[in-house]
Amino acid sequence: MTSKGFVSLIGAGPGDPGLITVKGLDRLRCAEVVLYDRLVAAQLLDEVDPTAEAIDVGKAPARHRFSQDAINALLVEKAGLGKRVARLKGGDPFVFGRGGEECRALAEAGISYEVIPGVSSAVAVPAYAGIPVTQRGITSSFTVIAGHNGDALGELNLDVLPSGTLVFLMGIAHLPAIRARLLAGGLPGATPAAVIEHGTTERQVVVEGNLDNILERAQGIRPPAIIVVGEVVRLRRQLAWFEELGAAQTVSL
Repeated sequence: MTSKGFVSLIGAGPGDPGLITVKGLDRLRCAEVVLYDRLVAAQLLDEVDPTAEAIDVGKAPARHRFSQDAINALLVEKAGLGKRVARLKGGDPFVFGRGGEECRALAEAGISYEVIPGVSSAVAVPAYAGIPVTQRGITSSFTVIAGHNGDALGELNLDVLPSGTLVFLMGIAHLPAIRARLLAGGLPGATPAAVIEHGTTERQVVVEGNLDNILERAQGIRPPAIIVVGEVVRLRRQLAWFEELGAAQTVSL
């Protein structure tokens, strides 16, 4: 099948609408059909042409408006009609965004597409919390881990991971399992940890602690949230620039 339509997979960034790329914003404004995720900033949807068709295909935990197969089919359908389609995805399409699955569906249908990378929450959210994921003299590596699959956490092998920063995305519901696995894997209970809710937005909340006490301290945190574990968490005591600008709420117990 050959289509005159075209699909742009656009990374919308982690929440702050200003973090979308110039190229991504240009494609969004030119689109005739927009399929957008649940966590995309509402301000970005204001940039969509009023004559364009905007479709909410967002997925919430335990509640999917569209299955991934249905989203793939919808992309193929709309582009098959010759439309310029923007697939607006939170963060980066290829960082736990299932963008690869959507690209494969388009490729198999003979539809042309492009991928416009976005700013991933794995680096942006810690940055807005004042936590550099790498820091000279502390760590030269960081690992990004999907935290939403509780069963897979038991397979997390700390022996093969670099001794650097650990960033868990989509993991707040499994924080007890993540903590237990890290402790069982040999990390000391005093290892610094932070949980960040609604990162990069005015609703940002940061809870600091360590593996011994982070469960208790993060009881009120809800998705979307990420977990950062490692010595770099200590740096936010000096580098919490976002709070100093008065743009976020901080909880430090």
